[in-house]
Amino acid sequence: MEIPPTPQGAVGPTGAEPEVTAFDIVVRAPPGVRELLEKHIELQRYRAVTDLDDAELARLIVLAERNVRNLVGTLGYFSPSIFITREDAKTGNGTLQRPTIVVAVDPGDATLIGPVAINFAGDLAESPDSDAVAQRMQIRRDWRLPSGQRFTQEAWDGAKTQALRELVARRYPAGKLAASVADVDAPAQTAALTVQLDSGPLYRLGSLKVTGVERYDPVLVPRLARLNSGAVYDQNQLVEAQQRLASSGYFDSAYIFIDPESDPLAAPVQVQVREAKLQKIIFGVGATTDSGPRVSVEHTHHRVPGIGWAAVTKLQLEKKSPFAQTEWTSIPDEASWRWVALGRTERLDDNELITRAQRLRFGRTQASDRIDRNMYLEYDRAQVQGAGLLGNSAAQTGDGSALTANYVWTGRYFDSLPFPAKGYGLAFELGAGTTLGEDRQPFTRTVGRWLGIKTLEQGRIALRAEAGAVLAKDTARIPGTQLFRTGGDSTVRGYGYRDIGIQLPNGVTGPGRYLAVGSVEWQRPILRDGRPSEWENTLFLDAGAVADKPQNMRPSVGVGTGVRWKSPIGPLQIDLAYGVKVRHVRLHVSVGFVF
Repeated sequence: MEIPPTPQGAVGPTGAEPEVTAFDIVVRAPPGVRELLEKHIELQRYRAVTDLDDAELARLIVLAERNVRNLVGTLGYFSPSIFITREDAKTGNGTLQRPTIVVAVDPGDATLIGPVAINFAGDLAESPDSDAVAQRMQIRRDWRLPSGQRFTQEAWDGAKTQALRELVARRYPAGKLAASVADVDAPAQTAALTVQLDSGPLYRLGSLKVTGVERYDPVLVPRLARLNSGAVYDQNQLVEAQQRLASSGYFDSAYIFIDPESDPLAAPVQVQVREAKLQKIIFGVGATTDSGPRVSVEHTHHRVPGIGWAAVTKLQLEKKSPFAQTEWTSIPDEASWRWVALGRTERLDDNELITRAQRLRFGRTQASDRIDRNMYLEYDRAQVQGAGLLGNSAAQTGDGSALTANYVWTGRYFDSLPFPAKGYGLAFELGAGTTLGEDRQPFTRTVGRWLGIKTLEQGRIALRAEAGAVLAKDTARIPGTQLFRTGGDSTVRGYGYRDIGIQLPNGVTGPGRYLAVGSVEWQRPILRDGRPSEWENTLFLDAGAVADKPQNMRPSVGVGTGVRWKSPIGPLQIDLAYGVKVRHVRLHVSVGFVF
């Protein structure tokens, strides 16, 4: 907020400009010290007082010396040389100009941190619990003013605040800073620091006290929050529970807290939510280099009458892969499992081949903070049309139908989302079933995916791998939606969407039974004023292969460079890639982090 100017004759704040100036102030000191004094010196408050006589101004100059010494001390200079003088000048006709107060400061050597003692009181001081021991060690390890570092008041205050924040984040929400002393030895330019943190008692969570739920089932909040009564207090777990509630779609906002004045052995957990509307419609527009422009409309009903399930129905129109889909989901049970029913119809345009696919799925899903599990039965049907059918069998082009039982497991162990700096993700799919029609043939399908991100001195390295296999007789008519094709924005850059597959006898690309994809990418921050910006530059190498037999795998390689932007909706990726096999440069644009 802008500070209004100080009116004539008044004493104002140090940061305000005077409407009129009774005297000028000149500060002669090293950078940092000069800026501090120019902004905060007490003399600034009296510059609008125009009726000061010489005696009053002399008194202010005497008082200013102590004020300057205190200000310079906040920067860690406790033995400064300070000279404050008044300089008068005359105009050409002999009249006196307004006086100038010159503040000259030689700060001397900065004070360095000497011994540091961080002591504890309360439960944390003597608890033998391994988590308490780890918390004590972490607070001491993360202390921001270690021996040998320069002392400043700002750094001293920040270090104490950080230590207290780590104390109250886990186990001890009623913790406090009991005492702190900075013992400065000015001649030796050292400061000995002592801090005592009083943890108070250990807190455990009690029952949930929920407010704001009217239209949805009351069991929804505790099942989404997943906060167990009797668990040790952890602020991060409360924040994660808030995020689960807010991202569930049922609530526009959520706030979870406990009262430190409550019973430590069973502190009631206060949950305040604001419900989302029962129904909503979202219209969307977008574009990708794989499929071109797209428009979509999505309708959500959070509580379908009669069954209480949530239903999300979406229609998306685009050139390459338009689809219509509806997914119905029950509320989670006590173990976070939900029933899911899905129906989808889509059209996949691969230029020479056009696949019209339908899918019906029914099963259960469980989503936790890091691990997702899915178990379901699925019916797939693929009808292949187009000029590419000429000379190819139905089995070669992926025309067929099948019924399968499937299990999918996904684990995400990244440090943060959607902008991970390190960590890894791992997923696998297992499926078994039979083709349908006159000649029924059993088959199995498995897919594994891995993404690892490692921090380097300059940027990160991201490694990605995916492999899949469908095992069945050569004559089995497995639908193309169960087979493999690759290439495009998120797989092998430098190639078009699903351009990598089996080369059929008439030259058309069809789906295959084996898949292998790998990628290595170097992500480097783009610096601005010497600091990392929201933009990154990347160099990458992608490779992928599809075949009907493992010995026939021949990789298609893409190399290129690109930029990333940390947009509000996730990473925006713009890549320029060269497909070595097709000898063609292709632009790839996509948004979001998905694993």
